[in-house]
Amino acid sequence: MEDIFMGKKVFEQMVNDAVSSGNFIQKLLPFVKEHCKEKLPVIWIETNDSGDNNISFMNSTFPYLGQIFDNLIDLLYSNTMMAAQGKDAVFLLEQAVKKYAGHYTLVVEGAIPVRDNGLYNIIYKTKQGNVTALEAVTELGKTAKYVIAAGTCASFGGPSAARPNITGSMSVQAVLPREVIRVSGCPVNPDWLVGTLAHLLLYGRPELDDQGRPVLFYGFTIHRHCQRRSYFDTGDLADSLGDIRCMFSQGCMGPRTFADCPYRQWIDHINWPVKASTPCIGCTNRDFPDGSTPFFTPMPQKGANELGPQTGGKNNE
Repeated sequence: MEDIFMGKKVFEQMVNDAVSSGNFIQKLLPFVKEHCKEKLPVIWIETNDSGDNNISFMNSTFPYLGQIFDNLIDLLYSNTMMAAQGKDAVFLLEQAVKKYAGHYTLVVEGAIPVRDNGLYNIIYKTKQGNVTALEAVTELGKTAKYVIAAGTCASFGGPSAARPNITGSMSVQAVLPREVIRVSGCPVNPDWLVGTLAHLLLYGRPELDDQGRPVLFYGFTIHRHCQRRSYFDTGDLADSLGDIRCMFSQGCMGPRTFADCPYRQWIDHINWPVKASTPCIGCTNRDFPDGSTPFFTPMPQKGANELGPQTGGKNNE
């Protein structure tokens, strides 16, 4: 295989071509084996969340989870995906931090409660006592090479920080004085997270939009590539959920939501909300869910109008 095949532009083009995903992985994995002496060391911390992002990650296809572990990442700690429990798991975490300081990628799933010094979210215990998500993320963030906020809660606060937010939950970026790569979504599409990890391994930091999200996946609005865009352009709007026409009248957030859902899709790349005749609820947005509610109300009447315009991506079409 020629090195030029996996030039960065070719990588980006192949990542965005869902039709050729299988062929891409057949070429990517041998390339990684040959040119990357070590896998990407990853520490995955779960904080104030629903656990949906690691479930979505485990449902990854092209590559499958086994291929990810065998070829792309060395998962050093994950309370959900590791076999060790309790003090044994914490021991492995502490050893990983010592061994890979300055080299590991910290993946944080979930928002960070800060009220009462983070007491609302204790994620493990050490000999010194309980460790809150706030303490863990603050400390681990100091020695990580990269920090990824996986999902909208970690990226922007998300449902965990929705009104009235009695735990004082905040985004990872709000508690870490360093760059955080935000891979938002509720849950995150597995391709977005795996693609970002692969980019870090092969090329380092990806290009980010003005909200810290990889342009590779959040470069354009859902509206731009929606299969029902022609209905919108002619004013042919749905009368109800389940209608085959444009979902804008049913609360669709596509015009102000940046993500590639229309052509990447979900569940092994076969479906996504609008294809199932329900509206996009804007789950990748920084003001989700407050800015998207009431969900099935037309966009001009939503809370988003109280929270300001949504930006990001390459343009606002």
